Amino acid sequence: MPDKTLCPESYAINKEAAHRETFGARFSDLPSSQAIPVIRKRRDFLRVAKGLRQNATAFLLQGRPRGPGIAEDVARVGFTCSKKLGNAVVRNRAKRRLREAARRAIPRHGKPGWDYVLVGRRLATAAICFQDLVNDLECALQRMHASRNLEERQMPKNRRRDRSGQI
Repeated sequence: MPDKTLCPESYAINKEAAHRETFGARFSDLPSSQAIPVIRKRRDFLRVAKGLRQNATAFLLQGRPRGPGIAEDVARVGFTCSKKLGNAVVRNRAKRRLREAARRAIPRHGKPGWDYVLVGRRLATAAICFQDLVNDLECALQRMHASRNLEERQMPKNRRRDRSGQI
């Protein structure tokens, strides 16, 4: 790295080039049209939690298709980081990383009309290399939408019961 005192402009340019090499494109370099709708209602999070699950190294991916009559042209995503992850600083950092990974992966590998929830994992979400986080999300989305027919895939028994206790 060049010395800051000699030429501050070239230092800033080289610093940005080093950042791009390490982390890829900056947030502002990506089109804002890739912003994806966010799940904010508790009932939507609970509904997605009853759907399919896919484990990854740094997070748990939950997904479920939305019912008919609801906007089916885009995929929505929600983020959950509990207090088990750490204090507010750690949780917010984990959510920022998950949010950016979702912004990069879901438009390419997610399905329109689906809701996804990314649940952060203790120590792993904030510690894993960002590119590995994006790759894990892409792989988890592909595994979730595997060639098997999704309607034939059964829910785990503990999540198949309705309120009356019947299957």
